[in-house]
Amino acid sequence: MKGNILDQEWNAPALLKFAFPTIVMMIFMGLYTITDTVFVAQLVNTDALSAINIVCPVINLTVGLGTMLAAGGNAIVSRKMGAGANEEAREDFTLLVIVAIAMGLMLLAAGLLGMEEIIAFLGASDRLFPYCREYLTALAFFIPANILQTLFANLLVTAGRPGLGLGLSVLAGVANIVFDYIFLVPLGMGIRGAALGTGIGYLIPAAAGMAFFMRRKGTLFFVSLRRRENVPAWAQVSGRMKVVVESCTNGSSEMVSQLATALTTYLFNITMMDLAGEEGVAAITILIYSQFLLNTLFLGYSMGIAPVIGFHYGNGNHARQRRVLRISMGFIAVTSLAVFVFSITGGGVIAGMFAGKESEVYRLAVGGFEIFSFGFLFCGWNIFVSGMFTALSNGRVSAVLSFLRTFGLLAGSILVLPRVWGIPGVWLAVPVAEGVMFVVSLGCLGFFCF
Repeated sequence: MKGNILDQEWNAPALLKFAFPTIVMMIFMGLYTITDTVFVAQLVNTDALSAINIVCPVINLTVGLGTMLAAGGNAIVSRKMGAGANEEAREDFTLLVIVAIAMGLMLLAAGLLGMEEIIAFLGASDRLFPYCREYLTALAFFIPANILQTLFANLLVTAGRPGLGLGLSVLAGVANIVFDYIFLVPLGMGIRGAALGTGIGYLIPAAAGMAFFMRRKGTLFFVSLRRRENVPAWAQVSGRMKVVVESCTNGSSEMVSQLATALTTYLFNITMMDLAGEEGVAAITILIYSQFLLNTLFLGYSMGIAPVIGFHYGNGNHARQRRVLRISMGFIAVTSLAVFVFSITGGGVIAGMFAGKESEVYRLAVGGFEIFSFGFLFCGWNIFVSGMFTALSNGRVSAVLSFLRTFGLLAGSILVLPRVWGIPGVWLAVPVAEGVMFVVSLGCLGFFCF
């Protein structure tokens, strides 16, 4: 393993430098995701903004499948690289890409065949239904690319090329912004143009990642999965299925997290539709997308150092693992405070990017930030701990944490608190859920790692 960038003594500057490209990559992904909503709110209307959030659970499902394969498969590939089984790691990588493409095509077909039923199930009002149908129909054709770009974003780090992942994300983000403007302003395509701009943003890193891994250079590249003559066919099929199942199981916490995001988004939407109508849905859309953008800092760091944790788990160097954990605790503490201060003081500026200051949507969103922002004090730690257990190939604990944080605590808070306090109860749901989960995450870390 001599010369492997993952095999070194880590200090804070070195670890942050290694994770930095992935952090920036995730921030850019957040930026070009939120760009759609800003353009739609300003250049179409806030009903179109609400429609994007109505269909967001479908996008969560797509991202969840990609992240599940990426996180779970990345842990397997990096662990085998750490153990010196490089050829086996390449075979697993090739198999995961094939599975990702198959998943994307199946989702595309299901989405197109059941479009009307899906939108009705998600709770679109008659006023929002046409916007939902137009946006989701255009975006569905890019589902395979979305899954692949998520997979490659993780595996480029494992391949020792985090800078390339960053460059592709920047390129995709710039392309998304440019095409959003072209489709919405000169061409006047409305919400469909925003969907096409987002889809092109998915397609660029997916195509470039495919081209990169097709080259027989570096630590990871595509290899043949043809049958080996000295190994029985049943054993090879069983081995391939085991890799897929282990990847899905180990990455299940990330899938659970996305499914839970889909569920909680749905609950937020129907709750605000009941309490404040379409304007309420637009307001919660602003907060949800702002939360996603600000959380990319924590997501990027967790993704960026996952190969480091997985590698040292594979070669049994627990002293380095503990050092990485101590550095990470300090980083998460400082950035959580910074994100909280930014959110609670800049809520009005963020809301003003989407809606006019005289509008009901702006008033609701600003009031939401005053309560909602307290969740940022805890969520970074919760994201990191769940990602750490995934990198340690302990998908069971990671999945339980993700399930409790979202399905249990957040969904429960959305269902209960608005019944007591109305709209303020909606904004309070996230801080309550994240605060309780913070205590649980600390307990799991102490029990399993110390």
